[in-house]
Amino acid sequence: MASEQVYKGSCFCGEVQFKVSGEPAAMGYCHCGSCRHWSAGPVNAFTLWKPEALKITHGAASIGTYNKTPISYRKWCIKCGGHLFSDHPTMGLVDVYAAMIPKLRFDPGVHVHYQDTVLRIHDSKPKMKDMPKEMGGSGVVLSD
Repeated sequence: MASEQVYKGSCFCGEVQFKVSGEPAAMGYCHCGSCRHWSAGPVNAFTLWKPEALKITHGAASIGTYNKTPISYRKWCIKCGGHLFSDHPTMGLVDVYAAMIPKLRFDPGVHVHYQDTVLRIHDSKPKMKDMPKEMGGSGVVLSD
């Protein structure tokens, strides 16, 4: 029997440390204005995990939470301001930002909220207008 893969990550200063186990449910890029604003970048690389796959191993008391909407509870380190992950309770998933898991091979499968993009990415991945149908979106795929 193969052992389950474990990936470690931390905030910018290292106060908050965590691990995720297994494999992500999905990986991709989010182009929505909210993710772009929060990440201070033109696109956010996400990895989605079942909540039980994420374990805080150090610094849980140093995690701050902000939720602008009920679909995203954004988490960061209150000491350094480093972003960590976002809980998405309506999806039953947590988005651990891809950059927070340095040893994970990031293999994106989709672009979401591509109608809002400010950075066109020309790859072979589907460009969803909003979200896939199974995640509550329209399921509409846009052309590159």
